[in-house]
Amino acid sequence: MRTTHAMAMTTPMNAPADRRADVVLIVDDVPDNLAVLHDTLDESGYTVLVATDGPSALERALRAQPDVILLDAMMPGMDGFEVARRLKAEARTAAIPIIFMTGLTETEHVVAAFAAGGTDYVTKPIRAREVIARITAHSLAAREQQQARNALDAFGHATLMVRMHDGRIVWQTALARQLLEQHFASDGRRAPVAVLAWLQRETARLVGLEEGPVPGSPSLVVDAAASGRRLRFTLHEASGDGQWLLVLREADDAAALEALSLAFGLTPREAEVLYWVARGKTNRDIGDILGSSPATVKKHLEHVYEKLGVETRTAAASLALARAPMRPHGT
Repeated sequence: MRTTHAMAMTTPMNAPADRRADVVLIVDDVPDNLAVLHDTLDESGYTVLVATDGPSALERALRAQPDVILLDAMMPGMDGFEVARRLKAEARTAAIPIIFMTGLTETEHVVAAFAAGGTDYVTKPIRAREVIARITAHSLAAREQQQARNALDAFGHATLMVRMHDGRIVWQTALARQLLEQHFASDGRRAPVAVLAWLQRETARLVGLEEGPVPGSPSLVVDAAASGRRLRFTLHEASGDGQWLLVLREADDAAALEALSLAFGLTPREAEVLYWVARGKTNRDIGDILGSSPATVKKHLEHVYEKLGVETRTAAASLALARAPMRPHGT
């Protein structure tokens, strides 16, 4: 009878005491393959989990949230391609890097692996040093991306990453998920139809641009049928693999920024700084939100004080709220 089990190890003596061991989930229906990979990764300082079939892999990934998944492409029943598609369709596992393990090197199989959501692949027979190098690279990149998402969450950004070819939301901050649910009755899996159509038009127009911030930051205001309110989606950055970063803001916020600019003669960036001051954010918070240093925020704020004729944050916030009342996010 086939069984699925988990194996874990303690941090090696030479590993930093404050570093959590990366968790790797290995999915393969051949016990000998599992044993070899488990021992190799165990000796290298990883915490290792294993699954021998597709359904068990899905359950284990959802529960354990591994840093990387090593996934056999060809398994009986649910193959690796289907496992990958289901992992990427689930918000809680969509961001986990998947490295396919396959003896199939034909182009169509490699294409199928990436189309299913694979991040990388290695060919059998598995070479231990190559696997460890790839795991290290992809787990580091995934950790940095997770830290960035956590920062966006912490500072109240509504941000999401959309996969262009099918409109699937790869990841999203808590506020983005909340706004999509409130305004579009969304389950958080796909971008609203109108947003996806606009995104496809904009990305087609921007074909040929290098990765990085999108010039002009095109935006779309959408009437949300479920709430009767309006939301603004701003196209911010391309990741280079068919995924695009969108910033979601209630149109009330955009209106508030415009009102502040007109009322006090502020530049767009000064209006943003004043907006977040009125919401009680510190200079460091505002710098993280706007991608600036606290010193730059302080300089903008000095210009704001001068234009408003005030000397304190409290006075500036009071004037801002009087001219552009701001409804709290999520209400």
